[in-house]
Amino acid sequence: DSTPTAPLPPSKPGWLFKWTNYLKGYQRRWFVLSNGLLSYYRTQAEMAHTCRGTIPLATAHIEVGDTCHLVLTSGGRSYHLKATSEGECQRWVSALQQAKANATLLIHHSDDSGDEAPVPQEDRALTQGVLKTLASKLDDLSTCNELIGKHGAALQRSLSELEDLRASTDSTDKVKAVNERATLFRITSNAMINACRDFLDVAESHSRRWQKALQHEREQRHHLEETIEQLAKQHNSLERAWRENPTSYTGVERSQEGDASDENDEAEFFDAMEDCVFQFLLKSKPCVVSYFIQDTSSTNHMQLRRTRRSRIPDKPNYSLNLWSIMKNCIGKDLSKIPMPVNFNEPLSMLQRLTEDLEYSELLDRAARCDSSLEQMCLVAAFSVSSYSTTVHRTAKPFNPLLGETYELDRLEEYGYRSICEQVSHHPPAAAHHVTSQRGWTLWQHITIDSKFRGKYISVVPLGNIHLQFHSSGNHYVWSKVTSTVHNIIVGKLWIDQSGDIDIVNTTTKDTCRLKFSPYSYFSREVPRKVTGVVEDREGTAHYILSGTWDDKMESAKIVDSSQGSGGSEGKQKTVYQTLQPKLLWKKYPLPDNAENMHFFSSLALTLNEPEEGVSPTDSRLRPDQRLMEAGLWDEANGQKQRLEERQRLERKRREAQANQALEEGQDIEGYNPLWFEKRTDDRTGESTYTYRGGYWEAKDRQDWSQCPEIF
Repeated sequence: DSTPTAPLPPSKPGWLFKWTNYLKGYQRRWFVLSNGLLSYYRTQAEMAHTCRGTIPLATAHIEVGDTCHLVLTSGGRSYHLKATSEGECQRWVSALQQAKANATLLIHHSDDSGDEAPVPQEDRALTQGVLKTLASKLDDLSTCNELIGKHGAALQRSLSELEDLRASTDSTDKVKAVNERATLFRITSNAMINACRDFLDVAESHSRRWQKALQHEREQRHHLEETIEQLAKQHNSLERAWRENPTSYTGVERSQEGDASDENDEAEFFDAMEDCVFQFLLKSKPCVVSYFIQDTSSTNHMQLRRTRRSRIPDKPNYSLNLWSIMKNCIGKDLSKIPMPVNFNEPLSMLQRLTEDLEYSELLDRAARCDSSLEQMCLVAAFSVSSYSTTVHRTAKPFNPLLGETYELDRLEEYGYRSICEQVSHHPPAAAHHVTSQRGWTLWQHITIDSKFRGKYISVVPLGNIHLQFHSSGNHYVWSKVTSTVHNIIVGKLWIDQSGDIDIVNTTTKDTCRLKFSPYSYFSREVPRKVTGVVEDREGTAHYILSGTWDDKMESAKIVDSSQGSGGSEGKQKTVYQTLQPKLLWKKYPLPDNAENMHFFSSLALTLNEPEEGVSPTDSRLRPDQRLMEAGLWDEANGQKQRLEERQRLERKRREAQANQALEEGQDIEGYNPLWFEKRTDDRTGESTYTYRGGYWEAKDRQDWSQCPEIF
């Protein structure tokens, strides 16, 4: 036989952690790799009677994730696994890849009929395995038949000789009878062989028919999945449009009575969508779902709004060694390290700050709340939502130049206007002011303290965020948590958020403490977990908040509490009884092809879109950032060096003027931002930059004569 022999598949047993669900997280399972199949059990004892699942490696996709993590994808399902160490993870990956290669080689060595429709390799391997077994059994029967024929012939010769020796009548009849039986036995054996051969032919012909039927079913399922995915995207788009302008959709009218009517309308809307999906799944034929949108406030159709861009050029695949740049910068302020644009994303820090408004509808809902405690829940969800866009965003934004600004005018779509300005360069600090026609104002003065620690980068935003609702006057204050980028030296970069957020309503003294749990390999907690408790001024808990900063947040109203055991340092632990949790916030899915567009969200894709009439200091006009977005990274690096050198010369000029004024005994006046001024907050006593006004009026007049030339 000239067919090459496939190598023997590797065999490996051992313990791995398998992701189960958000309640239980990773669970320890006993995995066995054998004959191209990865099977898993709860315990080693279960191998004798119960297999929890089997993954065929011939068609599986093996992906190495973060530290000690790997993902197997087979048949449309993903298995997230985690090893106990890097070395153990590497051994499993090597064994799985070898087993996959061997299983694929075995499939290639199998016989394949060229005139049939192609079928998936997994099904083909299974069918051919059955046919090989049948052929093997047939070979065994053929061997037995040869032996039966040989022994039968020998028996007949012996009987013939016996017949010649004996001449008696009785003995002759007996010998003839035995001879006839031997002949019949041989005929029967031949018949059995022929019947087995016929069975094999029938099985082969039917296997082709089964393969075609299975392929057809797989194509139908794939088509159904694509249609459902398209329906889900349409659902999401319609949901966002409905949230922006609920009164423009037939059958959904907002009541002025408060939040309760909003929830009923929303429930009715989603129930209708679920019914549509359910009916769609019951049908065997594809159906088309149409949405009819009508403006109920007038006879005209819904007013056309400006179409924002939904994609940017794909990110080039440039390789650069981050460690070669960072190894001499351990312990230094990251803002003082000259970095090429290869490690940036095409947005400035001012635009990233503005991106906190991705879920501004949470504040719109909070402005309509009569209860300050319910309002606190929505404010807490808003504070968490600002981190949802960072889960895949490990690249750093551009450091803004001193005096750089960024405006975001979304009055038409979302009812707010936002303006940012870089008010200090060392340390880097930005001031931000947002006014909404839907009942709230937000402002913040944030200083970024970023340090490189060798294996990771920590980014600590210093300063408070202020939010005030117009109707109630409720004034909320909170700060941001620490962001950490891991695996700077080796491995895949990943980001984590950790720390506490204390939200205080300075008007009613209600409070909420949110705890961002840092990731731990040994923890059984859900990754990126956030928990919190909303309390009134007396310290009585009213709501429990829970969720993850990259997905969703829920609130549950407390109906009873009791003191239990198990607290740390001998303290008693409070046990709360709550009603069913209510969804406060859910992350929007990323746009198509987001992995090639810096993992930008739908809002982030529009932040650097060119606009007419903006200030000449606006981040959209920054040349190095614009060139980087276009994929011209070499040109962008040249422009970045030019701008940084220009800024250094400008700083030296201001320092020289200050020294001259000091020598002449004159008052020294530092840098003054154009649109913000430093004030002392009456409620908190902190010194902060607040909006002095004038920007939008200057834009209306198109009078930018006060703006410095920084680009």
